[in-house]
Amino acid sequence: MYKWESKGKDLVVHNIDNFDPVHIFECGQCFRWDKLENGHWFGVANGLALELTLEDNDLVLYNTTEKEFVNYWYSYFDLGRDYGQIKAKLSSNDPVMEKAIGFGHGIRLLKQDFNEMLISFLISQNNGIPRIKKIIGSLCSNFGEPIEFSDRVCYSFPSLKRLKDLTLEDLGIIRAGYRDKYILRVSRQVTDNLIDMNVISKGDIQSARKEMLKLFGVGEKVADCILLFSGTRYDIFPVDRWVKRVMAELYLGYEASNKEIYDFAIERFGDLAGFAQQYLFYYAREHKIGMQEKALS
Repeated sequence: MYKWESKGKDLVVHNIDNFDPVHIFECGQCFRWDKLENGHWFGVANGLALELTLEDNDLVLYNTTEKEFVNYWYSYFDLGRDYGQIKAKLSSNDPVMEKAIGFGHGIRLLKQDFNEMLISFLISQNNGIPRIKKIIGSLCSNFGEPIEFSDRVCYSFPSLKRLKDLTLEDLGIIRAGYRDKYILRVSRQVTDNLIDMNVISKGDIQSARKEMLKLFGVGEKVADCILLFSGTRYDIFPVDRWVKRVMAELYLGYEASNKEIYDFAIERFGDLAGFAQQYLFYYAREHKIGMQEKALS
């Protein structure tokens, strides 16, 4: 259990471990965090803005009340979970995972809003991270609510109720291209209760994935990313090009199908598959696994 205290307008979490902002915000799970010129990080989530930094072993949250921290940020950063135990279990008798965990030791899986993840990962399809962030930023500034934080104004992620009443012409301003129709239709599907969130969060994993695929424009990889990065399911293993490369080169020894990789990972990592995926993804992407003759050691 971490200890924290308020210091003026800020809050400090003492002796935090298994937490590195670079690993957390650059491992592909979020799009609304940016590094500032002063080395701090700034992000927006759940209608709240936050600036933070890591000083030695202390996490400093600026302009944040204890109430906001306890009610939201504690859960958002998954501070109630023992990542040391997760890493020990995953790396036991697995030298590949041990190396990946050593490289991305500060990763924590954020518990992000399901609806925000739904729209964000629809936008992410066939897109690079800089453009994804630009489109999402435009979506928020045009259709979100203003948030005043310190000396700046930022914007919340728009609600699905707000998005469902827009037109394709309205959404043209964010320059998302063909993804506009996904955003509109999915917003209407969810607000009209055309998917069963109980099945998604509590059903068996295959039923949850099947329910997700009812959403317009959502394929298996996008479905898995939404489930994992919203904190809805951890028994999930999103497969993208980096995961395919690291699994082929460091585990399987051949280029397997997405289904083969998924089934292998679920059998090997079980309920911790989602955590394993993030360590492997971050390691593979940063080391360009599969794009060079030999992975860095």
